Amino acid sequence: MGQGQSGQAGFPGGGGKAPEKKDQQEKKKKWEPPAPPPREQLKPQEDRNEEDRTKVDDIRGSPMSVGSLEEIIDENHAIVTSSVGAEYYVNMLSIVDRTELEPGSSILLHNKVLSVVGTLTDETDPMVSVMKVEKAPQESYADVGGLEQQIMEIKEAVELPLTHPELYEDIGIKPPKGVILYGEPGTGKTLLAKAVAHSTSASFLRVVGSELIQKYLGDGPKLVRELFRVADDMAPSIVFIDEIDAIGTKRYESQSGGEREIQRTMLELLNQMDGFDSMGDVKVIMATNRIDSLDPALIRPGRIDRKIEFPLPNVKTKRRIFAIHTSKMTLAEDVNLEEFVLAKDDLSGADIKAACTEAGLLALRERRMRVTHADFKKAKEKVLYKKKEGVPEGLYM
Repeated sequence: MGQGQSGQAGFPGGGGKAPEKKDQQEKKKKWEPPAPPPREQLKPQEDRNEEDRTKVDDIRGSPMSVGSLEEIIDENHAIVTSSVGAEYYVNMLSIVDRTELEPGSSILLHNKVLSVVGTLTDETDPMVSVMKVEKAPQESYADVGGLEQQIMEIKEAVELPLTHPELYEDIGIKPPKGVILYGEPGTGKTLLAKAVAHSTSASFLRVVGSELIQKYLGDGPKLVRELFRVADDMAPSIVFIDEIDAIGTKRYESQSGGEREIQRTMLELLNQMDGFDSMGDVKVIMATNRIDSLDPALIRPGRIDRKIEFPLPNVKTKRRIFAIHTSKMTLAEDVNLEEFVLAKDDLSGADIKAACTEAGLLALRERRMRVTHADFKKAKEKVLYKKKEGVPEGLYM
């Protein structure tokens, strides 16, 4: 009995509750975060970040090349392929977002420090990006002299399926997949293709056939695939391939590796044209000066359903072309354009434009603000002479 009283006297209110209160008080203590690591541990990483910032300052404003990531070795190193095809083992700066890096992604390389300094989030091939015409061409059908029949045919084959596809569905036919424009140089093939793009809201991708011929094996077919992939992503779109004879000539047995690569590029083009639906929103326009040299498989029905010829301009077309190119010129009273319109020569539309420009330059050379008949006569003779001698068409100086 005495022992129990002495125990209660020592711990008022009951001997078994004091330890519980002590535990509760310990739980109520404020949580404190762990102490930061020592300064010595942070110094290597800070030094590396400072070094990368110095590199960035050095390369800022300098040109960089575009490469492809082949393999990530570790956190700071990777194997990449440069734009010329060579492979390198390079460093990756700490400022590069690792989450955007995966094999095959496009990266920015700096040759001076030999490091990966950034990524390209757009997966589009840089060469295809150049082919995109961000702004619609300014040329319209009003800028095309004559060619009423050609304008009507290309409207039916390209413009109408993009703007009113329901008309073809109602009548129960499929619109053409592609169109080829052929004829003498300077007769308005490229101009009409630009006018079609101007009259529609479709994206316009323009490529010259020679641009599809690449140096390294497999790059040409890869570029063709990428071109049509981008066209499909940007649909409705028009793919205009100028000078298609650069890759579309007739096939034959060849021992040259370069010629075999050109043939593989053309086969990939055939494959891509077979791979999309004619009712789709991607239309192909090709242009050539030599349709007789093209492979029959390229221009057969089902791939190229409409062939539009561009002849040299007749009298009516010449008159219209002269009117277009002299509409903003200040002409003297003695100018008689009808003399040039009725002349028996082989002037193309591009020749007439060049003659008008040359006549204006002759007037400026003599500090005159009016173009005379003699200026046009000299300009025409110069254009015909240069054309006969084989000088490329354009601005003859």
